[in-house]
Amino acid sequence: MSDEEGIIQARLKLLDDFKSKLLELQPTDFNEYVANYFIHKTAERLLETAIAACLDIGRHLIAEEGFRYPEENKEVFRVLAEEKVIPPDLLARLEDMAGFRNVLVHGYARIDNRKVYDILQTRLGDFDEFARAIVAYLSRPVVDEGQTVRERRATYAVRRKRPATR
Repeated sequence: MSDEEGIIQARLKLLDDFKSKLLELQPTDFNEYVANYFIHKTAERLLETAIAACLDIGRHLIAEEGFRYPEENKEVFRVLAEEKVIPPDLLARLEDMAGFRNVLVHGYARIDNRKVYDILQTRLGDFDEFARAIVAYLSRPVVDEGQTVRERRATYAVRRKRPATR
């Protein structure tokens, strides 16, 4: 297992942990969600870190595979879609996630409790779908060469070793 793949596996575990904690908050009704500062701030932070984990996973996979460099967060998911790592129907939802993360991080003074609550109730499956796509990509065989992606990556990593800096 490469260092990048180890990082990806660790981030997938974190993503699963964050999602599990979010699921514990789902039974909360909206009125309690709004009234309880700790519940809605916990949901916001868990969503922020879950989205950050997705972005981190994407960036590590992009680096490992040598895909084009994404200039911004939303572009991480576009690159993954271009390279057929994630399905096209998931792309728009992940781009929305990246935009929502920016609101959580930079627009914290104007967070809409209803929007966060709706995401908590209806969009957590997007994290599972993303994780499944990453795992499927990492374990798929490469039909042309008869190699798994892991074997192809190992070959590619040897070919692209950079010369040592002085």
